[in-house]
Amino acid sequence: MDKVHLVECPRDALQGWPHKLSLEDKFGYYKTLYSVGFDTLDMGSFVSPKAIPSMADTPDIIELLEQEGVIPHSNTRTLVIVANQRGAEEASKYSVIDDLGFPLSLSETFQERNTKASISEGFKRLEGIQNICTNNKKRLVVYLSMGFGNPYGESWHPDMLTEFSHRLKNDLGVNVIALSDTVGTANNDDIQNAFIAVNNEISGVEFGAHLHLKLTDGLGKIESAYKGGCRRFDGAIRGIGGCPLAQDSLVGNTPTERMVELFKKTSSWSPSNVHAWSQAQSYATEIFTGN
Repeated sequence: MDKVHLVECPRDALQGWPHKLSLEDKFGYYKTLYSVGFDTLDMGSFVSPKAIPSMADTPDIIELLEQEGVIPHSNTRTLVIVANQRGAEEASKYSVIDDLGFPLSLSETFQERNTKASISEGFKRLEGIQNICTNNKKRLVVYLSMGFGNPYGESWHPDMLTEFSHRLKNDLGVNVIALSDTVGTANNDDIQNAFIAVNNEISGVEFGAHLHLKLTDGLGKIESAYKGGCRRFDGAIRGIGGCPLAQDSLVGNTPTERMVELFKKTSSWSPSNVHAWSQAQSYATEIFTGN
């Protein structure tokens, strides 16, 4: 069985949540998540607080987690999202941060909405961010959003995923790329074929799946990505969140708890701390439903 790399994304869950969480609640939740044994925790972002107000306290929560000895965690990488070089420079000041994630879209419209820049400018920003990562011993992770279709009527075809990935690998040295179904419209065959294509044509890259699902979706899309050779998967407990700029309340993150059950059967992934895993699910229920 192939080992899965599981990424828990409380940042993606919290960034669009209508109710602000206190620093105390975030600390308690994150402390529990770090104890579960996830391979990576996507826990915050260094972007404009005007754009994502709920992430404005990311430096505060990182400093608190560091002070309390929660991070650095030997078995869990810490990832934050940045949208430009200024954010990358701020994030790189923290030695406990391992990875900087950057959202690059196949859609000009969405790239502008998400980062206030064109795709061309996005690649220029990535060049500067990669230099910052190299100089500060960080790893750059690129998310290719709108990877499986374009809801804005712009030109799109499946080969764009491979073309963008080639450019990221060959020109910028990016070795972790997550193919992202931002609006939850991809079908199983497209997902499987996309991962087969990028894995067959591009070596030296860890390709991940950041798939947003509709409430009625099962895990067919996750299984299709796995069949296509993907072994890195993003999710959020209870399926909370998704991209707020996608503007579809019926589309959320892949529920981590369902992936855990799936991967217990198909790979060697399981929580290293079962008690913490149970606590994390209870914590999420309390935070996101009030029950």
